[in-house]
Amino acid sequence: MSPTPRTLAGIAIALAAVLCFATLDTTTKYVSLSLPVLLALWFRYMFQAVATTVVMLPLVGRRLFQTQHPKYQLLRGALLVQTSMLAFFSLKYLPVGEFTAIVMLTPLVITLFARSQLGETVSLLRWLLVGGGFIGTLIIIRPGHEDFSWAMLMPLALVASNAGFQLLTSKLAQTEDAMTMQFYGGWVGALLSSLALPFVWQPIVSWDLWGALVLLGGMATIGHWLLTLAYSRAPASTLTPFLYFQIGFAMLAGYLVFGHVPDGWAQLGMLLIALCGAAGAWLTLKDNRLRIEPVES
Repeated sequence: MSPTPRTLAGIAIALAAVLCFATLDTTTKYVSLSLPVLLALWFRYMFQAVATTVVMLPLVGRRLFQTQHPKYQLLRGALLVQTSMLAFFSLKYLPVGEFTAIVMLTPLVITLFARSQLGETVSLLRWLLVGGGFIGTLIIIRPGHEDFSWAMLMPLALVASNAGFQLLTSKLAQTEDAMTMQFYGGWVGALLSSLALPFVWQPIVSWDLWGALVLLGGMATIGHWLLTLAYSRAPASTLTPFLYFQIGFAMLAGYLVFGHVPDGWAQLGMLLIALCGAAGAWLTLKDNRLRIEPVES
């Protein structure tokens, strides 16, 4: 069956979203070379919070604040801040392409968590795909290699944090409006990151850095909005394989901005992660079809 125009639109929007995320990560690395990471993190969330409020409040009014699960909104915001903080610190030490490949383990981990929560048996093939993804990660960071540092393990903590965030987002999306989630995520992040602001604040005198900070905040805000829009047009199992294009976008951005080209081993690890992730998405799509087909017949 050929994809519907709505599904194709979802795929196109998802590709635009991961292009925004690759730009965000590249800009984050650029900014982290000159500014404290926590200062950049504060600006990223304050931009999202203010932009979402200014744009959406006149459109939807008080409905923007309405939520059935305020505690879950706070927890989701805290998990998002933790994920972003780990990402910002990771990018300070890792090239953009390699970092992105490791983070793309998240869909595989989410599948395991989700199936475990539903009480489903996880197949041996899925475990092998997750194992293959982690082997790809080890190839990239290469413990024991002369360039290895313990900071390079932070993306693995990020994967766990991001998986929790994504699962909670999926749960809330069943009852909560997407822009309300964007609103609370932005303001929780802005308030939590403000706690560190007095300790990391420094004057920003370079117009280049101001431009990079605005780009950083804009790409984070637009990217998350586009991804939410994409999921409203196509199922996650259809979109997930296309999210791996972010690795290619990140490699290109890393080369254009920093002149970095991953070595052969890193490229092998990135390819292994992408293949395992895409295969996991295909299995999910196949499983979904198996559940649906008997009803349709």
